Amino acid sequence: MNNPAMSLTRIPMPDRLRDQAENPPAEPVAPKDASTIVVVRDGADGIEAYLMRRQTTMAFAAGFYVFPGGGVLPEDYRSVPWIGPDESVWAERWNTDIDRARALVVAAVRETFEETGILLAGPDESTVLADTTELEPLRGALEAREVMFRDVLLERGLSLRADLLGAWAHWITPAFEPRRYDTRFFVAALPQGQVVGTMSGEADRATWAPLSKVLAAIDAGEASMMPPTIATCREVARHSAAEIVAVAADRTFPTIEPRLVVDGDELFLETYLGEKP
Repeated sequence: MNNPAMSLTRIPMPDRLRDQAENPPAEPVAPKDASTIVVVRDGADGIEAYLMRRQTTMAFAAGFYVFPGGGVLPEDYRSVPWIGPDESVWAERWNTDIDRARALVVAAVRETFEETGILLAGPDESTVLADTTELEPLRGALEAREVMFRDVLLERGLSLRADLLGAWAHWITPAFEPRRYDTRFFVAALPQGQVVGTMSGEADRATWAPLSKVLAAIDAGEASMMPPTIATCREVARHSAAEIVAVAADRTFPTIEPRLVVDGDELFLETYLGEKP
């Protein structure tokens, strides 16, 4: 099995979290379900991922580089045209029930399309859309909830291509934070022919970046990422885009929830940052 070494590391409490850690809610906030996809491609400098830097005005992870994704919506629980491993397979991978598993997959594909224009869908099991530019106007309509993702697929004779996704990691926001997410990380290779559309309004910068250079920038303090993103980048960087979904099929991973550690007068965040490639 291809399993990450899950050794936990203590890091000094980030300044952005210190006030929250010192003044946590009386009862932890229930985390909301969320999905994200690490969309990758192979480039001249090795595997690349599509990363977005969240606007500094955002309430969660402001100014941090993240993968496309977002929260699960009630509509994501509805059945959609579907090709690939069925909901029971995803339920086993994510250790959850079938309805929730379906919603996590649908949310991952929907959110990625809304934020990037990349759509993991096609008319049959051997075809994936090669050009999504004509669907560009639908991204804003989906985000505004003026149209439903299920209807977009049905009206165009498309099916969600669940076989193009792999399950990679599962993270839960620390208990002391006021906004918490129970997030499943998927991986997928950029479909041949597709290109990223206009940048999401939630981001002030977006780019395809070689993960080797991304990690060097993180180590040098030139870019900011949360621990789940750092760990995922380190793990994904060991592979190629061509093999990433197959690699994901052989992975096992625990649910990781970073926790507050108090050592004398010092506060630490105990978390997993991944093994350096």
